[in-house]
Amino acid sequence: MKQQTSLLYLLIFSIFSSWSYGQMHDYDYKRELSGISETWHKIVLSDEVFGKASKDLLDLRIYGVKDDGKIIEVPYLLLTTRDQNISKKVTFETLNVSENENGYYFTFKIPTSKPVNHIDLDFAQENFDWRVTLEGSQDQQEWFKIVEDQRILSIRNTQTDFQFTELDFASAKYQYFRLLAKSEQQPDLKNASITQNEDVKGKKRNYQLKRYRVKENIRTQQTEIDVELKMPVRVSEIKLKVSDDFDYYRSMAIKYLTDSVKTEKGWHYNYRIFTRDNLNSLEENTFTFPDVTAQRLKIIIDNQDNQPLNIEEIQVQGPFKEMIARFTEEATYFLTYGNQDASSPYYDIQRFDNKIPEDLSILELGNEQTISKQKSKTASPLFENQSWLWIVMALIIGVLGWFSFRMMKKG
Repeated sequence: MKQQTSLLYLLIFSIFSSWSYGQMHDYDYKRELSGISETWHKIVLSDEVFGKASKDLLDLRIYGVKDDGKIIEVPYLLLTTRDQNISKKVTFETLNVSENENGYYFTFKIPTSKPVNHIDLDFAQENFDWRVTLEGSQDQQEWFKIVEDQRILSIRNTQTDFQFTELDFASAKYQYFRLLAKSEQQPDLKNASITQNEDVKGKKRNYQLKRYRVKENIRTQQTEIDVELKMPVRVSEIKLKVSDDFDYYRSMAIKYLTDSVKTEKGWHYNYRIFTRDNLNSLEENTFTFPDVTAQRLKIIIDNQDNQPLNIEEIQVQGPFKEMIARFTEEATYFLTYGNQDASSPYYDIQRFDNKIPEDLSILELGNEQTISKQKSKTASPLFENQSWLWIVMALIIGVLGWFSFRMMKKG
């Protein structure tokens, strides 16, 4: 009896094992990985992968084929190299608020010797356009200019809600800071934040444009810019350079093409919004958003009653996507992709990322190969048709139930 039961469990295990061995055939493409010499390695995904992988990259898998034909799956972490901003707040106290013929002064005291390079101002007034100067001193006797005649601005109405009230400057180490606001009315400073900001630049890819076309829609009072890249890539940042030297503030939207449908009237293109933001003359017009695979982009600028802006240059950038993988067995390994129905994998190493070594050698990605859907006889699953699998499973359950009933009856 025990031998028969053991054989049945072995049969069940064999069915599911052979079923899982065929999982590589669920994907359309593979690239061989070479250079494996240690347990941990890094794989930098090439741009050519993104156009054939799923949009959210959930179908990325690493499989190893052993000498006996057994297929094993390799755990990995997918990382994105993006810019990081590290901000450290500095405590301070406001000493006094005063005024003279030059304007209104706000004096801050920093009790520590830490350097700062950023001040964020929050005023009660909702609409203003002022010029400010920032100075530093160690004894409040001799003052040194840090920022001179910088414009700060706030616009709030039914159509616009915009503020530009931040001061960025080279790191300065003073005990006292004095802000001069040149205004006809007294500024009501509700709050201020003084910090030391450090920008850690992540690695980026600069993508060449295949073409871009600017169209002025007179009916909607909008500028429409169609951008096409050479291939589908991961896009996370767009920079617009405007050649006009006058002040401007325009709301805008950046979209990417998701799919297209051919109708009787021609092709209909469906776009999804990357981000909504404001194009303005006060700061660099760089727009960032979570990376997504895209080849065709559309930028829409709302001009309202203003003259259209002259877009001099468009830059498109994206992050590097890196896989950190753990190899524990000898095998021939492949990166596979190309399955729009794949779900996100879950691996134990996600909970132990602090144990991954920092310096990892990079594996080489081989040429793309199409995975044949016709399985060879030696590697084919035990049951090609899943209907037969469920029939056999029902029979096995029935036989197990019959044996269990006999054992209970004998007992």
